[in-house]
Amino acid sequence: MKSDRLLSILLLLQTRGRVPAPELAERLEVSVRTIYRDIEALSASGVPVYAERGRHGGIELLAGFRTDVTGLTADESRALFILAAQGAHAALGLDTALGSALRKVMAALPAPHRPAADVTSRRILVDATRWKGGPQPAVDLQVLQDAVFTDRRLRLRYRHSGEREIRTYTVDPYGLVSKAGVWYLVADRRARPRLFRADRVRAATVLADAVRRRPGVELADAWEQLRRQVEERPGGIDVVVRVRRDRLDLFLRMMTGWLTELPDDDGTQEWVTARLSYGVLGEARQLLAFSDRVEVLSPPEVRAELARAAASVTDLYQPVGRDSEENPRSEGRL
Repeated sequence: MKSDRLLSILLLLQTRGRVPAPELAERLEVSVRTIYRDIEALSASGVPVYAERGRHGGIELLAGFRTDVTGLTADESRALFILAAQGAHAALGLDTALGSALRKVMAALPAPHRPAADVTSRRILVDATRWKGGPQPAVDLQVLQDAVFTDRRLRLRYRHSGEREIRTYTVDPYGLVSKAGVWYLVADRRARPRLFRADRVRAATVLADAVRRRPGVELADAWEQLRRQVEERPGGIDVVVRVRRDRLDLFLRMMTGWLTELPDDDGTQEWVTARLSYGVLGEARQLLAFSDRVEVLSPPEVRAELARAAASVTDLYQPVGRDSEENPRSEGRL
């Protein structure tokens, strides 16, 4: 473990430059005293490393010192070749760079680890897109990337879901996130975190002004806050339904985001009871997708809402007269 830690310190210093001892201790989950002992061990082994005290001090390698040692273990080598969301590299224009980087990593691996890494790259495939996701709109991430990597503010022309009006925002970007094949821009607007779907950005302009992020907040922090807002949104309507067994698996997959508890299923009943929570009454209409395989037991207002929705669909598909069939526009159908 100590040898792994010494190598980790060496690679961190080589990558980052000067790093405070407390930060190294936190990242490697050891005490500051242990870090200083490790620095002494590195120095004794011939690594030109030194520590500077003071407010802006830290631990640093002598300028110009580099090492070609990768220090990768067999498991670490395999992990590098299991690349999730391969489409993400294409969206960022990095497919060619990815292939080149992997070839270089393969050449740098210790000889005993190369066969395992090669087999992993050919035997494991991660596809982050959903089944039957359908055609996706083209997304140009170039301008968003420019703002993210140059730490500049962005002016967005953006259309929200369900709206025709295009709004204009000036935002301070933290970075880009790919979730289930969809790209999002995470940014602050007026010092509050916001989430923007990249495919709804109608135009983007990188401004000359430097980005104004909240102190101490990183992309992962802002994303976690926004993710919780989406996934932990409190529901206002508790709904009890019964589900036919032949649709239970599909129901559980599709309704995961609204389930409040897993059904108590002993595997013997034709119908299984489940509980869900909705924010607004209209959301419950999605249950009609299961036709007569799902029945709402309570509350009455949800049953009434689904009955109204079903009646409107029935009315829409009622047979029309001969004149209307010949000229649908006469009935206002089209």
